[in-house]
Amino acid sequence: MEKNTVLKRVYVWQLPVRFYHWLNALCILILAITGYIIGNPPAIQSGTEAFKGYWFGTVRFIHFVTAFVFFFNFVFRIYWGFVGNRFAKWNNFIPFKKSDWKGMLRIIMIDILQKESRPLRKIGHNSLAGFTYFILFIIFLLQSITGFGLYSAMSTSWFPKLFSWIVPFLGGDLQARQLHHVLMWFFILFAFVHVYLVFYHDYVEGRGIISSMGGGWKFIEREIK
Repeated sequence: MEKNTVLKRVYVWQLPVRFYHWLNALCILILAITGYIIGNPPAIQSGTEAFKGYWFGTVRFIHFVTAFVFFFNFVFRIYWGFVGNRFAKWNNFIPFKKSDWKGMLRIIMIDILQKESRPLRKIGHNSLAGFTYFILFIIFLLQSITGFGLYSAMSTSWFPKLFSWIVPFLGGDLQARQLHHVLMWFFILFAFVHVYLVFYHDYVEGRGIISSMGGGWKFIEREIK
């Protein structure tokens, strides 16, 4: 006998989480574009007065301002991991339990190896996604401190100076810039994979994954008698 089910709405992503997500995505986009230009500046020639051609300084200014927004938005997300609802808590990201590791293995079997066709029913982050985001948060921190470390050499502000030890610790300016550049490409590749998996799970599970980051609601099946 088949069971009858209806979809029940569950409020998963609170407004602060959604705000963090979209602001973070915008910051990464701006930082990647401006960072690439800073690392590989095009030779743009102009016949105008020099003060009218200060476009590269503008690019750097946008990069630095966005970096501050990115960093403090990240600090806010760390805070919300302690005070948010059960879907935002840090225990969703760090695999403390044996079941978390088993869940990650099953997600790999479903998403990557295609060994299983039945989707894993998880209303919040699945264990693999949560652990991936935890690693991503660590890389957020590395990207931030290397960026502020490089910026400290040209800034008179006290905040970047807090990270002036980073460049000597990494072995010099060149090593710090290379690490900062490599991490930029990590974010670009992650964005492609992230968008693909969001659309994939939205199609397979049909729980409103894409729209949930807009309105906060997902759907779960509930049996009816």
